[in-house]
Amino acid sequence: MPDAVLLQDVAGVGSKGSVVAVSKGYLRNYLVPRKLAQPATKSSLAVAEQAVASQAAAKAQIAVHSAELAELLGNTTLTISRQAGDDGRLFGSVTNADVAEAIKEARGVDLDRRKIKLDEPIKQTGTFMVELELEGGVAATVKTMVVAQ
Repeated sequence: MPDAVLLQDVAGVGSKGSVVAVSKGYLRNYLVPRKLAQPATKSSLAVAEQAVASQAAAKAQIAVHSAELAELLGNTTLTISRQAGDDGRLFGSVTNADVAEAIKEARGVDLDRRKIKLDEPIKQTGTFMVELELEGGVAATVKTMVVAQ
């Protein structure tokens, strides 16, 4: 059985960059025409190893950047002001999009609102700890104070 270097993830076969043993027909008739794999030669193996190494370095760099950002956001206190009644209940609510905008104003960091985890919108004044998911699976918490205008 010939070896093949996978160019993309193939279900049931392997992940991108891995070297797998497949039948000649599967390689020639399915994997190569769909640009999912190429025959394993010295040069393709070297390219695959280099690609895996660069991906690992990129993931490590993202993890370091996300950890620094998590520390920065952990030391950040956001203040969001909204109109509220005498009992502290807001006229409206504070959503994850509002938190993302406040983070952008405070620290200049663009975060996807879908990465901000609020079970439900904030409808009361007070102090809340808001969970964030950064790149690389790094979690962060930002202190958010909702005050009446």
